[in-house]
Amino acid sequence: MLNVDLHCHSNVSDGVLTPQALAARAKQNGVDVWALTDHDEVDGVARARAAAADNGLQFVAGVEISVTWAAQTVHIVGLQIDEKNNALLQGLQATRSGREQRARDIAAQLAAHGITDAYEGALKYVGNPDLISRTHFARYIVEMGHQPDIGAVFRHYLSEGKPGYMPHRWATLTEAVGWIRGAGGIAVIAHPGRYKYSPLAFDAFFDEFKQLGGAAIEVVTGSHTVDQYPLYAKVAKDYGFMASRGSDFHGPYESRVDLGGLPPLPAGVLPIWHDWT
Repeated sequence: MLNVDLHCHSNVSDGVLTPQALAARAKQNGVDVWALTDHDEVDGVARARAAAADNGLQFVAGVEISVTWAAQTVHIVGLQIDEKNNALLQGLQATRSGREQRARDIAAQLAAHGITDAYEGALKYVGNPDLISRTHFARYIVEMGHQPDIGAVFRHYLSEGKPGYMPHRWATLTEAVGWIRGAGGIAVIAHPGRYKYSPLAFDAFFDEFKQLGGAAIEVVTGSHTVDQYPLYAKVAKDYGFMASRGSDFHGPYESRVDLGGLPPLPAGVLPIWHDWT
């Protein structure tokens, strides 16, 4: 059975490790097929591909696109993309724009609640300033001793309704799926168990995604609990989606699951990689 990990992040977006270090870690952890899926950016893909070849890994070029749907942020992963596709690159650039002002607004909100110099502090953790994110702020807040870990920071400061939360208008679902498919890729709903939709809204979301040409859903992911695996396996079968698997690894000591550390997909689903090898 192949050990497939199709969701992780490097320091090109909000991960800790370089693409090369991720490839080495994937190899060390027994991964056979690996994808780099940085947020709204593909600048690390070439380095990841070369490092995967050096480590004897089958590599999948990927990206994770931020989408606003029904007033919430959802993530759509693209796999097997052509990272040089011009429409994809232009779309990702448009999606990234506005992050700096959002970050400055987050910092101002945090300052009003006693956390000073947050923008400058977050920048210390940013590999690409165009991709400054809440995770970078969370690392600074932990460093300053305001909370014990990143999860606690999000619960107290950076989730919706909390002092440091600032909404942002991302790509539309139509745009994200279109960019991925236009770049020859497969569109995947990332970690659906994280989204706070009603059953009726989820049905509408899955239906629209499928109508747009979306083809897969993450079933086993580091963002899901064990009891969510069979739930989203059923969603995959009910909607005719292929099933994906990915750790959503961001870095040692702050991710729930290491690269390659997930259990297999549940029985009865069609793996997204079924025809890749």
